[in-house]
Amino acid sequence: MTRILYYHPQSHFARKVRILLAEKNLACDLQAIDLRYKPPEFMQISPIGKVPVFVEEDGTVIWDSTLIAEYLDETYPQPRFYPSEPLARLECRKWEELADNLGDNIIKLWILNLTKNLTSTWYRTNLEKSINRLVPIFEQQLSQSKYLLSDDTWTAADVAALCSFGYYSLRLNEDWLLQYPYLRDWFNQLHERESVNSTAP
Repeated sequence: MTRILYYHPQSHFARKVRILLAEKNLACDLQAIDLRYKPPEFMQISPIGKVPVFVEEDGTVIWDSTLIAEYLDETYPQPRFYPSEPLARLECRKWEELADNLGDNIIKLWILNLTKNLTSTWYRTNLEKSINRLVPIFEQQLSQSKYLLSDDTWTAADVAALCSFGYYSLRLNEDWLLQYPYLRDWFNQLHERESVNSTAP
């Protein structure tokens, strides 16, 4: 059985997995899903109705980008994107969760803008505050090292963060590139990699 990734071309969570598949040189059949009209066969394997969903060669089904990323790293450890040492791995997962949280907030704010929902002023303000609070945290971290965890190599934390910032540029604006120079340089450098550049939404 061929590996399958159910995804959406603009999903930054699916992009996380696509980058890891490319970096690990794992062949995979990409099946794009229209999230407005999800086919019944997709809903059968994805109880939460979200992308990405990964189907392994043996038929194992995994949903949620982080669960898929951890599975891929444990099953196909070259190159490795999660540290093996427990505390370092925890730190990586913390930054990955922070990046995913940023991405979630960007999605929610974009949907508010898209639907022109003007009744949710409090909700909009809180989303904007959360985004504006998180972005400088990444800038501060990258002012101290080349990647989020070290100068040596990028990790799942960097993959998650660049996908969220790429989604920021796609859905909201690219002003953060002008305001945060360390983030900008990190983001542009990672986009020199084929796995990153070829999956840009």
